[in-house]
Parts: sequence; structure tokens; C-alpha cells
Amino acid sequence: MNMKAFRLPILFLVLMFCTSQTTIAFVRNTPDLMIKIPRDLQKDTAKINSLTRTGFKYLSSKEAMQKEAKACIDSALEICEKKNIEIPALLHLLFAEYHFSTSDFSSASEEASLAMKQSVGSGESSVQARTMIFFGKYYHQTGFFKESIEHFENSIALSKKKGLKGMIPRSYFGQANVYNTVGDLKNYRENLQLMIDAGFAENDSSSAERGLYLLGGSFLGDSAKSERWNFKQADSLLRKSLEISLKRKDSIGAASSYAQIGWNFYLRNMYDSSIASYNRSLDYRMIANSLGNLGTIYRDLKNPGEAVKYYQMAIDQAVKINDWYNLQWIYKDMSNMYLKLKDTTNAYINYVLFKKYSDELIRMEASRGLTSARIRYEADTHNKEVELLSLRLKNQRLLIYGFAGFIILVIAIGFLLWRGSQLKARRRISEMNHKISEITQANLRQQMNPHFIFNTLNSIQYYMYQHDKLATNNYLTKFSNLMRKVLENSQHTSIPLADELNALNLYLELECIRFKDKFDFEIKVDDDIDPLIYKVPTMLIQPYVENSICHGLMPREGKGSVKIDIKLNTDYLLCTIEDNGIGREAAQERKVMKEKNHNSLGTQITASRLDLVNALYGTSLKTLYTDLKNEAGDPAGTRVELHIPILT
Repeated sequence: MNMKAFRLPILFLVLMFCTSQTTIAFVRNTPDLMIKIPRDLQKDTAKINSLTRTGFKYLSSKEAMQKEAKACIDSALEICEKKNIEIPALLHLLFAEYHFSTSDFSSASEEASLAMKQSVGSGESSVQARTMIFFGKYYHQTGFFKESIEHFENSIALSKKKGLKGMIPRSYFGQANVYNTVGDLKNYRENLQLMIDAGFAENDSSSAERGLYLLGGSFLGDSAKSERWNFKQADSLLRKSLEISLKRKDSIGAASSYAQIGWNFYLRNMYDSSIASYNRSLDYRMIANSLGNLGTIYRDLKNPGEAVKYYQMAIDQAVKINDWYNLQWIYKDMSNMYLKLKDTTNAYINYVLFKKYSDELIRMEASRGLTSARIRYEADTHNKEVELLSLRLKNQRLLIYGFAGFIILVIAIGFLLWRGSQLKARRRISEMNHKISEITQANLRQQMNPHFIFNTLNSIQYYMYQHDKLATNNYLTKFSNLMRKVLENSQHTSIPLADELNALNLYLELECIRFKDKFDFEIKVDDDIDPLIYKVPTMLIQPYVENSICHGLMPREGKGSVKIDIKLNTDYLLCTIEDNGIGREAAQERKVMKEKNHNSLGTQITASRLDLVNALYGTSLKTLYTDLKNEAGDPAGTRVELHIPILT
């Protein structure tokens, strides 16, 4: 006799516990899955929910009930299709559980994924947690233990966050099974203890009972020499499990706990206590394993008659349910017993039966192993196909993103090149305009300078005709100084205000000599202006002063005056040229009468220069004329306001 022989029905009970807990939890937590729907569809929705709950109940029963579960699923799907109702997440999960029970793991995974996606989208946290538990079970079955543990842990985290009942004990139970599969006894026991604590915390006596039973069983061994066997620990935990079973009137749990307690006594050679425990187990449920173990106890007590009696009862019970595992070890124990009794005939007969059921069991385990390997292979193939598809989609997305990025880059480079060419063209045009402006200004200066020189030479000629050598000499001296300054200034687009005023002062002195002190002049500069720092366009003021003298003062009777006043404004120099001549109207009449074919080049050239200065420096400078009147309203002179750009 060995402990493995006893565990087969216990594992069956554990599986029954898992599926029953699944059904109970689903049914218990279904109300929080209700969603708001129109009243005319409430009956259909209620029918779908009812069929879903019934389907889970069928799946928790024997395999023969799978057809009924499938019928519930088909009926619910038919209602969804006819009424155009979206398939609920819980129904997807039921379909996944059904495929899992029929070993169609690929379809099970797909349906569970739909359940997860829909439950996340609709905020159905309870279905989401249950789907995580399903995936934990799915990956455990298909051999992906790391993924299985992760899904159980995610379920625990979500259940704690949302305050979900019943999910945490089941998740710890699932993790314990995984650790038991990989032979990690330490983590197996830790997760069972967490399952027990969670069961008590949630008043879930069923989970606490099952956890205590399994944890107690983990301290039992196949023999008294087993390193894991701890009599006191096993006895304490199993009795706690038994106590809960009795309170819950759980006959299966009570029978299982009494049987484990009996085996614990057997390992300690406490046969009377062991027999009593096994008999109490049989009071709740007839189990072939318990009957067979009683036969083994009586065999060890040298009571072959009682041993054969219980062995035969165990065989009859095992045959009813095709329990090959218990049959093979019972026949082996009986063969050994008959050998000790020197009954070789019965020993041989029982040994042959042992080999029969042992070979059958080996064949079943091999088939189960092949099935498990096939399941793992199919699941692994499916996962690799999904990964490959995901990788292809990812590569396609990267290719699309890369191509889009390349197109954007090409467009950006093209735009930058176009923009650069435009800026270069604008810069080239601007530079050309600047050069044209400078050339034009130089040309205008060349036009104006001969005009001034022509007028001055006329004055010198006049003095020569008058045979006034002193005046001629004085005039020529000042004229030469002025010409030197004009030549120096004409080399530059702009000059300091001081140089411009010096040339203007020489010009006015020459004009005073020419017209024999016909007028006085005055040049005033604002104290805020530094003539050496501020620059002005060359020969800009002189033409206006010349107009004042020639057209305003010369026709006047009596002595005239001209005043030049320069002040600093915000962004320009305000040059005011004021005379007390005959005024512009009288000057215009005289011009029409005497000089019909003459144009004043000086002012025209100056106006053109101002336009060029504005274009060159981006300014908006202008010239303002004001006709002065006396108290009687008669002309009393002209005032010219010239806005000169500030150049530094």
C-alpha cells in the first residue's frame, strides 16, 4: 500500500471542488455583470444569463453533461443572433470553458481573449478576474507555468483593488497547483496557506476547508521514512479541515479528511486509530481506496480473512468506476500477502491481475502523457503562430511608419531646399537692389554736383566781369575748399552730419559773397545731436537751401534771411529750412514768366534720393512745405521740414 494509491480519488475531489467553486462564484457574482439595456430586451438578456449560469452548472458535473452545456451555449448564441444582442463577456468565457473541457485549447484561448477584451471594455471586473483565472488554468495545462502564475497574480491584484469576493482563494489555489506540478513544495504550501487565510477573511469556509485538507496532505508521505512526513502538522491541519466539513455537512470532505487521518495513523503504526478513522470515512462515502487500505492494515495485523474481505469490497467498488489505479495496487498487495502465506496459486492469480491493470494503467498514463504533449505542442504552435502574426503585423507597421517617415523626410528636405532657394533668391535680389540703389545714388550725386558747380561758376564769372579781383580771389578760395569737401563726401553714401554742415556753411558763405550780403543765414543744431556720430545722406540739405535763396530771397526787396534748424526726433532728424522770401506762389509765377524751359534739377534729384533712401533703409521719410503768412495774410516766406533718416 502507498500514499499514491490513496490520492487518486482525492485529486478527483479537488477537481470537483475547483469546478464547483467556479460555478458557485459565477452564479453568486452574476448580478454585478448586469448592464443597462432597453426594456424590450430585458427578457432576452435574462434568458441569456440564465442559460449561461445553467451551462456553467453542467460543465461542473460529469463529462456526460458537456452536451447539455453546449446546448445552453447554442441557445444563448441563437438569441444573441436573432435579437442582434452583443455576445456577453460571460458567455464568451463559458464557451472558453467548454472548449477547454473538450481539449480544444486553440478555440478556448480565442474565446477567453474575447471575454477579456469585452470585459475590460465594459468594466466588468468580475468577469475580467475570472478570465484571468481561466488563463492561469489554461497555461498550467499547456505547460506555460510562468504565464500561468502571472495570470493568477493579476487576478489577485484586480480582486483586491475591486474588492471581488471568491476570486482570491481560487487564484491562490491555482498557483498552488502550478507549484505542485513543478515540485516546488515550499511555494505550494505557502500558496495553500494564503488560500486558507483568504477563505477565512471572506467567510468562504469551502476554500478554507479545501486549503487545510491539501496543506495537511502535503505533510504526509508514501511511507514512514518520507522526509516530508510530519505527523503532528498533518494531524492538526486535517482535523481542522474535518471540523469545517462536519459543520458544512460536506460528506465528501469529511470522508476525505477521515481517510487522510487514517493514513497518518497507519504511517505511525497506530493501527487501531487508523482502522477507526477509515471506518468513519466509509460512514460518509464508500471509497475503494479506503477499503483497500483497511485490507492492507488487516494484512499487517496477520488477519488474512479480514484483509481479503476488505480487499474484495475495494475491488468491487473500483470495478464499478473503472478505477485501474486502485485495482493494480490492491491486487499487488494481495499477491504479496498470498506469497507470505505460501499460497502460490492465489499469489500467481493476483499477480497476473496486478500486471493486467498495471499495464492498462501504464498505457493510460502513456496515452495521457501523449495527449498532454499534443496539447502542449498545439498550444505552443498556436502561440508561435500568434507571435509570428504579431511580429509580421509589427514589421508591417514599422515598414509603413518607416516609409511614411521617409516620405515626410523627403518632403521636409524638399521644402527646406525650396525655402533655401527662395531665401537665397530674395537675398540676391535684395543685394542687387541695394547695389542698384547705391549706384543710383551715386548717379544722382553726379547729377547734383555739376548742377551746383555750374551755378557757382556763374557767380565767379559775374565777379570777373565786374573786375573785382579781391572778391573773385576770396570766392575762388572758398569754392576750392567747397569742391574738395564735395569730392570727399561724394565718395560715400552717407557722411557725418558735421561734414554735411561744413559743406553747407561754405556754400552759404559763397552765396552771400555772390549776392553781396543780400541775406543772412543761421545754422542751429540741437544739443542732443552729436554731429560726429549721426550720419546723413550726402548733399541732402543744400538743394533746399539753394531754392530758398534763389527763388525766395533774391526776388525780395530788402535784405533776407534763411535759418537752418536741426533737431532730434524719435527715429529721424528734423531739419527745418525757413526763409522770409516772397513765398512759393510768387516764386512760381516768376518761374512761369521767366524760366518756362527750365526745370529745378536740385529739388527733383533730392526727392528721388529720399525715395531711394526709404527703399534702401526701410524708412518712410518725407518733405513738408509750409507757406508763411504775416498778420495781414500776405506771403512772408517758406518753411521746409525735411525728415532725414538717422544713420550711424
